[in-house]
Amino acid sequence: MAILWPGDTASGVGESIVVDSEAATVERVTEFSCQSLGTETCSRVTARLDSGPDRGTTTSFQIGVGGLDPEVNVGDEVRLVENAVAPGVESVRGQRYSLSDFERRRPMLVLALLFAGLVVIFARLRGLLSLVGLAVSLAVVLVFMVPAILDGKSPLAVAVVGSFAVMLTTIALAHGTGAKSLAAMIGTALSLVVTIALAVLFVDLTHLTGLSSEESLFLQTSETGLSLDGLLLAGMVVAALGVLDDVTISQSSTVLALRGANPDQGFRELFGRAMSVGRDHVSATVNTLVLAYVGASLPLLLIFSSSTLSISDALNLELIAKEVVATLVGSIGLITAVPITTALAAVLARRIPAEQLAGEEHTGHSH
Repeated sequence: MAILWPGDTASGVGESIVVDSEAATVERVTEFSCQSLGTETCSRVTARLDSGPDRGTTTSFQIGVGGLDPEVNVGDEVRLVENAVAPGVESVRGQRYSLSDFERRRPMLVLALLFAGLVVIFARLRGLLSLVGLAVSLAVVLVFMVPAILDGKSPLAVAVVGSFAVMLTTIALAHGTGAKSLAAMIGTALSLVVTIALAVLFVDLTHLTGLSSEESLFLQTSETGLSLDGLLLAGMVVAALGVLDDVTISQSSTVLALRGANPDQGFRELFGRAMSVGRDHVSATVNTLVLAYVGASLPLLLIFSSSTLSISDALNLELIAKEVVATLVGSIGLITAVPITTALAAVLARRIPAEQLAGEEHTGHSH
């Protein structure tokens, strides 16, 4: 990480889209006919500014022009942006601001607190440590990975180093440093190597460029020199990591639980029984992976299904092909993780004396 650590040079990416917004609360909504503007009904919204230099004052703006604006109701918390005014031109009184977006941070905070509370209630100390691990993961992405990529470092190299750092830290925090964690770490690392190799190979074979999204096009025109295909590979690696550590920890725990239930079991018996559980886990997780990608791409699928484009041609489009490749690469990495981790855990479990098995399953944690 030290070699790839970002410098102090600021990137110009996103500077052109930085717009300060102010908090406001909708006080009145008045509908009026605006057929001449292309829609049947428009609305004049009066809102009270809750932040900024005009805090406490009211402003008005129109929505509904073109039929693309969201519905706004009295009491809604929104974000407003100040309209740009040419030098020497006075702004129209009461119409200095326009709607930018809804205020979403408060309900998202409530949802996050609910999630964190349930994790701690259900998993206790281990759940709390997993939340710390989650915070570490986000910190690695935001403090190391994103700045390093913007600093011109190889996106794939940054993703690989960052993923290994996240994996080692989060597994150790949530599950200790015993045999279970060791097997999971090695299994995740080896499976991640397989995933990276497949991703590099098939991104090249399918000629994926990373130019299929608006965000990629924006980065391309920002003159940053970012490798978009490298960015695509980095995304695949990070996405795969989240599934891999779940499976590897589950398999390690299964092996140790089986050995604890019957300390006389040999390697072959431990491996066979744990693999039976692993097959069920893989089938369920692969289905989850596919449905997650399908759900995220549902609007796109609706567009294609209503067009005359054939399924074969739709799959050939990079916008779809990159999701197919990412799903299959992640799924293959997931499948390889099960036997690798199970074998490692079985070898390590056989080396643990029977009287230490109960303590090994809960290394570093109290309940």
